[in-house]
Amino acid sequence: MKRLVVGVMTTPKYNGWRSKRINDNIPKLSQEGARSMEEYLQVVPSELEIIKQDFERRNAGLGKRIEQLEEEKMHLRLDVDVQKLEAEKLRKGKNKAEEDLDSLKTDYKKLRLSMRTAGLRKTSE
Repeated sequence: MKRLVVGVMTTPKYNGWRSKRINDNIPKLSQEGARSMEEYLQVVPSELEIIKQDFERRNAGLGKRIEQLEEEKMHLRLDVDVQKLEAEKLRKGKNKAEEDLDSLKTDYKKLRLSMRTAGLRKTSE
């Protein structure tokens, strides 16, 4: 019987292949294009979650708009109150002026009457 004894003769190509293999000739994964653990664990939002986020964003925008409108409404109410106060002052001033005018008319009539009774009217003509 002849025995064939083969020594360790390996080529660089074989060494490269052997260094890549792990248990039972499973090649190692290359790190190119590999995702991190965080990326693997990242949850992809569902369509419902996307719609919910969009709704919440719009709702927040509308809430801000409502606050702005309420503030504007408050300013307009203050403006109305100021205008009412000014109108009331003008009404009081008008009433006072009318009373003064009526008083002057009354005084003028009295003066004319007293001039007539005193006879001053005839002398001034």
